[in-house]
Amino acid sequence: MDTDELEPVIKPKEVDFDTLSIVELNEYISELEKEIEKARQYISSKGKDRLNAEELFKK
Repeated sequence: MDTDELEPVIKPKEVDFDTLSIVELNEYISELEKEIEKARQYISSKGKDRLNAEELFKK
């Protein structure tokens, strides 16, 4: 079993865009971009960990 399958799936909360101002929408986009960057860094970290593990077990 892959350990990724054990991690909880985070469902995004519903956002009613009709109630948000342009400024609030821009802030929302900024927050999402920060979350995307964190996810990319996490993916990179997991990839490095996987490569390290593969190298360890090749020896």
